[in-house]
Amino acid sequence: MSFEFNIDEILEIAEQIERNGARFYRNAAQKIPNVDKKRLLINLAEMEDNHEQIFKTMRKNLSEDEKMMTSFDPEDETSSYLKALADTRIFYEKEIDFSSIKEILKSAITAEKDSIVFYLGMKDVVSDHIGKDKIDAIIREEMSHIKLLSKELIAYNSE
Repeated sequence: MSFEFNIDEILEIAEQIERNGARFYRNAAQKIPNVDKKRLLINLAEMEDNHEQIFKTMRKNLSEDEKMMTSFDPEDETSSYLKALADTRIFYEKEIDFSSIKEILKSAITAEKDSIVFYLGMKDVVSDHIGKDKIDAIIREEMSHIKLLSKELIAYNSE
């Protein structure tokens, strides 16, 4: 089975990924006793909320050409497929030690890397003139998360 995606669908899944990330960070914050680390995790959740809003705004500002379906999909299978990818591959529920900030940070870095891989793959399914620059903006946002998380992990390891 082959799927084709447009930038509207990719931004929709980006929103879902950010919601999943915010939920991950808030869940971790509830389970970690250290107040400073809890604050860090809440701040990361708020960053995910902010990125979701950025992606919503990007979707709102799309032209009709960019929103146009690239293939006939009367059963809305494409949207279901994308949602399943977001829910099962990036920030999905997995077994980690939520009492360890080190494990939380490592899991978050992995999830952010997975999201970048997802977006890089999606670049191949949209045309150059419809959406690749928007996907690049998403990738830059996710890379900023990895930079922050890595900085925190390095600081934790040197304590």
